[in-house]
Amino acid sequence: MRVLVTGGAGFIGYHLAARLQDENCEVSILDNFNSFYDPVLKRQNVRDLQQRGPLRLYEADILDDRRLRQAFEETRPQAVVHLAAWAGVRPSLENPALYANVNVTGTVNLLEMAREYRPESFLFGSSSSVYGGSERVPYSETDPVDCPISPYAATKRAGELLCHTYAVNHSLHISCLRFFTVYGPRQRPEMAIHKFARHILEEKEIPVFGDGTSRRDYTFVDDIVSGIIAALRVNPRFEIINLGESRTTTLLDLIAHLEQALGKKARRRFLPPQPGDMLVTYADIEKARRLIGYRPVIPIEAGIRRFAGWILGAS
Repeated sequence: MRVLVTGGAGFIGYHLAARLQDENCEVSILDNFNSFYDPVLKRQNVRDLQQRGPLRLYEADILDDRRLRQAFEETRPQAVVHLAAWAGVRPSLENPALYANVNVTGTVNLLEMAREYRPESFLFGSSSSVYGGSERVPYSETDPVDCPISPYAATKRAGELLCHTYAVNHSLHISCLRFFTVYGPRQRPEMAIHKFARHILEEKEIPVFGDGTSRRDYTFVDDIVSGIIAALRVNPRFEIINLGESRTTTLLDLIAHLEQALGKKARRRFLPPQPGDMLVTYADIEKARRLIGYRPVIPIEAGIRRFAGWILGAS
């Protein structure tokens, strides 16, 4: 299968591309190596992928129609996995126009390419943030999602709605996958688990926003990749699907897991809650189980140990 992965030099993109290489797919990645975090890390991901096997790289922006067309014309992808986006809830509060431009207009550009080049499947990387401040847990795909609490979440919901209109009007097979707090080796440096681990190793204070009882459905990246691959194989006409571990961990328990895995105590600094943060994320994955056979197998304890092994080796 010929697969084009946008944002393929990033955290999830790297792991997906590596799995696709292992399955003998023809993998192309498109990435603009933006400055959201150090581009050196993303370029290292690409070098590692190139050492693993054949890989075509397009250094391009999803807002650049000409370069997008070139990528589609040259690769003629049978599947597109659209992961490219400006990420992060808190930064989106500071620059909502950038998030709207890249995450919404960029997604339209990809869907326009799909309309013209007709890949067999199109997967859109969405987010658990679309559930907003809902207190009804676990989150089900049938829950209302019309009250996002950050611009980032709003752009992801907009992307889902755009995907639906293209699926209906242009007979495209599209799946929107709502990822729940993905972590693992090569995780972005600003994400909590990576940031906390670095602070513990460097004996810096960990900022704990709120009282530490907020809960997240932490999902190991290998399980997310398995869900993406499963969705590609089943290839429904249009579906929105949760991908999570379907288990929650408090912030304080997460820090305790990191302490145990790293063999070092953390220094905590409690701060007021931050705007845009959700108190809980918790995935109902019954639909994913039933529809695509999704079965997460890596619990938080094992996943944190794997992450700790990676970051200790990278330090």
